[in-house]
Amino acid sequence: MKRRTFLKFTTAVAASALAAPYVHAQSKKFSGITLRVNGWGGRWDAAIMKGVAAPLEEKYGLKVQMAVGIQSAQFVKLIAEKDNPPFDIFQADSSVMVDLLKVGVIDEIKASDVPNIKRILPGFREFGDHGVPFSVSALGPAYNPKFIKQPLTSYSDLARSDLKGRVIVYPPTSPTPSLYLLGWAEENGGSVSNMEPAFKILEAAKPNIVAITQSQTPQLQMYQSEEAYAGPFWAGGAYELNSKGFPIVFVVPPKGIYATTTYFNTVKGMKYPEAAHAFAEQLLSDQGMLAIPEAARYDVTTDVKLPEELREQLLFTSPERVALKKNVDWQKWTEDRSARIERFNKIIRV
Repeated sequence: MKRRTFLKFTTAVAASALAAPYVHAQSKKFSGITLRVNGWGGRWDAAIMKGVAAPLEEKYGLKVQMAVGIQSAQFVKLIAEKDNPPFDIFQADSSVMVDLLKVGVIDEIKASDVPNIKRILPGFREFGDHGVPFSVSALGPAYNPKFIKQPLTSYSDLARSDLKGRVIVYPPTSPTPSLYLLGWAEENGGSVSNMEPAFKILEAAKPNIVAITQSQTPQLQMYQSEEAYAGPFWAGGAYELNSKGFPIVFVVPPKGIYATTTYFNTVKGMKYPEAAHAFAEQLLSDQGMLAIPEAARYDVTTDVKLPEELREQLLFTSPERVALKKNVDWQKWTEDRSARIERFNKIIRV
């Protein structure tokens, strides 16, 4: 090889070697972008970071930052700062979706933007093209069998006299955790438009109520300290207690169980819609979809194939179980919140 040719060859090789890291960096199309997401803490957020955020950073250089808080407070913050949104992506359950749409702070997400939307099972996308449903949380009666020998079988059983001073409930201020009130109504001849039967059960259950908690965390603590033995509880919370060695039985009433779907939404005015769509696509992938049920045993919304262990432990994995999932008129349930709060407080304070 002539010296001039050799020099050209070695120069080209050196140049390509130097360029390789630069080209690799450039291929990470969302490098330098951080998506701000409202988080709820614990296993939930850890699962999202593992199954969604970590793969996105590996593949695209996209970072995800989760701000932990209570959903109702996060919603207020989003509305108060909507001209300069504190979040790029907002996760919300079915009832909060009604409020988000009412104030117009979220954008539509179409299958043309997120192809994996086509994998969502029928019935889970309740709000048209708004929101990407990714998890289903059931709220049912739960109890500690160490202290309660007669099993609970319904929401109304929480008013049983043998539970005096040992029941925890959620306040009516949060529409989703207070779905047990709708259970009290419908199990006793009422409906979302006729809550009188629920308030009669509340009057009967009043001596049983030892605490009214805003979130799941204090409930977990009270079950662990054995200050409380029963109450309306999330299926994922029951799994968490059992996984730590604290016995808790989660009940699926024969008349049906209430559940909420959790959605991720792109916030109007956010700067990186394409990155948000990549987030949603990863969320609905097999890896993203399995992250939360593997961590906390909440149900899935897509056609993902479940490992046998998860299939046995999740609730809505058969046509018979799906048929027990109660339909909720979220619009009506949300509209009547103030009336429920007033009546609930009046009964509890008397």
